[in-house]
Amino acid sequence: MSETGLRLLIFLGTFALVALAEQFWPRRARRQALGKRWRINLGLLGIDMLAQRFTLGAAALSMAVYAQVQGWGLFTLLAWSPWLSGLLGFVLLDLAIYLQHRLFHRVPLLWRLHRVHHTDLDLDLTSGFRFHPLEILISLVYKVALVAALGITPAVILIFEATLSAAALFNHGNFRLPAWLDSGLRLVLVTPDMHRVHHSVIPAETNSNYGFFIAFWDRLFGSYRPVPAAGHQGMTIGLQAYQSEDQLGLLQLVIMPFRKALLAAADGDMSSAIDSRSNADAP
Repeated sequence: MSETGLRLLIFLGTFALVALAEQFWPRRARRQALGKRWRINLGLLGIDMLAQRFTLGAAALSMAVYAQVQGWGLFTLLAWSPWLSGLLGFVLLDLAIYLQHRLFHRVPLLWRLHRVHHTDLDLDLTSGFRFHPLEILISLVYKVALVAALGITPAVILIFEATLSAAALFNHGNFRLPAWLDSGLRLVLVTPDMHRVHHSVIPAETNSNYGFFIAFWDRLFGSYRPVPAAGHQGMTIGLQAYQSEDQLGLLQLVIMPFRKALLAAADGDMSSAIDSRSNADAP
């Protein structure tokens, strides 16, 4: 089986398992109709895939192959064993995603893109697809630079990308884990209850629990919050300014980062039209 086929198999297997868990052990009642949300989130996934297909594509993997041929990267210079370099490469990539996530919350221009992900009024496995295409492309460029700097091998990139996709489905899942299992797992891995706090409407909770796969970073960097203040059943998911379904159609999400600029441009065009008409009417 090819690496593409293996990644697809892992993705589909994880999707099926999480979907079944959501069906039989739901954590929260839904606010929105499932079909409508899935159409929007899967629509964004399709746009993201097209954006990658016609721009950067598998740039991180291609850079890993090229860097290996050219002898680039820290791990190549250190000449450590493949197992040690691979393990460190995986862990450093996960740390890099954690830091990137924090940056997307801190930098206003990046937050304009990332808030698309936080506008979901419910949380389930398809929330892991709800990213603006420009955020996906910026993340790809970031990973390409890391791969070149560290000399991460193609095998590690494939494993990391497959893990990241599966983790996004798992930790956005709307299913209940036994309390003892959640407590044990979140010492190592990000669980659905741990990540759900990050999607709270309360800003202090939104700006916590940034990890996607390894749970350690939030504790290390002081961004860990064990539970939402209102509890998992009582918390409100989303952003305070976007609590109406009418604001959250597929096209509205795509243009959301540029909405102020588009409105300003529209206002400018209208003002120009009024000025032109006034000038034409003038004696």
